[in-house]
Amino acid sequence: MARYQHPGATAAFILVQRVAAHEHHDDKIPEGESVSPDPIDTTLWIHILIQILAFGLVFPTGMVLGIVRSRWHVPLQTLGALLAILGYFLGHAHGGRQFAPNIHASFATILMLLLLVQVLFGIYLKLHLERGIHGRIRRYFVFSHGVIGKVMPVVSWVQMLFGGITALGFCRNDHLGQCLAHFIMGSAFIGYGIVLTILLLVGQNWLRRTERSQEFFDSLLIAAWGCVNTFTEHRWGGPWVKNDLQHTSMGIVWWCAGLLGLWLSRKRDGRPKRNLIPAMVILITGWAMSAHPQGLMLSTHVHSVFGYTLMAAGAARVVEISFVVRDKETVEEWSGGGDEANSWQYLTPFLLYASGFLFMGATEEEMALLSNAHVSHVSYILILYSISFLLFLFVAMLLNLYASRAWPLDRTAATKKNTDAVDVANGAPRERANGHLERRMRDAEEFELEGLMSDDEDGGGGEGIGVKHSQST
Repeated sequence: MARYQHPGATAAFILVQRVAAHEHHDDKIPEGESVSPDPIDTTLWIHILIQILAFGLVFPTGMVLGIVRSRWHVPLQTLGALLAILGYFLGHAHGGRQFAPNIHASFATILMLLLLVQVLFGIYLKLHLERGIHGRIRRYFVFSHGVIGKVMPVVSWVQMLFGGITALGFCRNDHLGQCLAHFIMGSAFIGYGIVLTILLLVGQNWLRRTERSQEFFDSLLIAAWGCVNTFTEHRWGGPWVKNDLQHTSMGIVWWCAGLLGLWLSRKRDGRPKRNLIPAMVILITGWAMSAHPQGLMLSTHVHSVFGYTLMAAGAARVVEISFVVRDKETVEEWSGGGDEANSWQYLTPFLLYASGFLFMGATEEEMALLSNAHVSHVSYILILYSISFLLFLFVAMLLNLYASRAWPLDRTAATKKNTDAVDVANGAPRERANGHLERRMRDAEEFELEGLMSDDEDGGGGEGIGVKHSQST
């Protein structure tokens, strides 16, 4: 008698068998190379797209929903976990291009174990076990679940970079050091832009509570990064090669400027104070990188645009602090009680995103590949700028999702504010904010009352009132 087997179970069994039998056939890889000349097959492309969807879009969105305690957090993270597991198996079941042992495959195991721990924490917390020992250890599970959830986007970003590097067979042997410099520094620029966006849109209250200026944290990070660069850009004891001296001197500039920025970030009475030192460091770094000597004309063009973009980010920051916010600490201070950022303030974060992608996309191997494919620097730079726009859009959407759940708008107050704005546009006094107009009206009323009281104290209470009334009419 034939036994029926569910099609889904059959497909899963075949997939597992392929994964178990899958090996990276080193015999197909030419000597001295890390990948075979075969094209990437459909299975591997599906793996790439699924993992980008899971780790790049679903998990970050679910993280934000978890922070605001949305009921959609668990369903979305469950979807992300299922996609990640499917993508993991597909990554071991592909044909086509084969790869030598690599960091992407090794790190995938760590990432999936981290995901497993996060899922187990989530299941435990969802059971709401709060009696006995569970009541004592629950807070540690909550803390760990939150930390892993916030670390996951960073770890996922690293793994996606490893995936791109592995797929192309880059960053091996003599190219490793240069790759590390480009991808670490480029990611740092993008991370800095994301932090600036967070502080601009949802971090103003936190910044006020720290009683420190934005430039204090910027200068601290710049000084620390400069110390690392000073002692890692050159192999001490060996000869100075290529751009070692330029990279090392750039690190020296960073920690020197960072120390000055820390000193200037507070007033004499201890209150926070804005300064231009971090913006100047960004500008100087951009100028130095725009003049970085390169071996290919394409690389020269890309590095020049990267430098100009970074210089523009520094210059935009100078204009913002000096002329837009006029040295004020937070958006609320300079806007007269409002909470909307000025349009100019979005410019610096975006330029940092673009700088990061330009620098990550300018390694020696990438430039050689594009040059051999006759890709112009204009097309390539426009593609990198497009990716920067998309990342900025995604970050802004996540922050708006967080703000709309954490601080929902008061519709009544918003309607009144819009009505007052219409009145102003139709000829009412042009005040920056409704609070200013109300304050001036209250001051006028207090002035009138003070005049009435002074007339009454002079002994002519009724007469004083009558006189003032006659004058006002």
